[in-house]
Amino acid sequence: MSTSTINLQLNGQEQTCPANLNMPDLLVSLGLNPRLVAVEYNGEILHRHLWSETNLQAGDRLEIVTIVGGG
Repeated sequence: MSTSTINLQLNGQEQTCPANLNMPDLLVSLGLNPRLVAVEYNGEILHRHLWSETNLQAGDRLEIVTIVGGG
């Protein structure tokens, strides 16, 4: 089994994660509820229906924003 990792930018910070992760797996590994976040992927909003087929690559840039409810 491969233990390779990749580096990417996550909210402006360098982050290391396992290679071959898709977006939902990354979010869960970060302790985030995928239902409560919005993701910008390499400068574009990534629609939720594309998350499972989006495999992260070295050098990707992600901005992840948590959706907060309230009033």
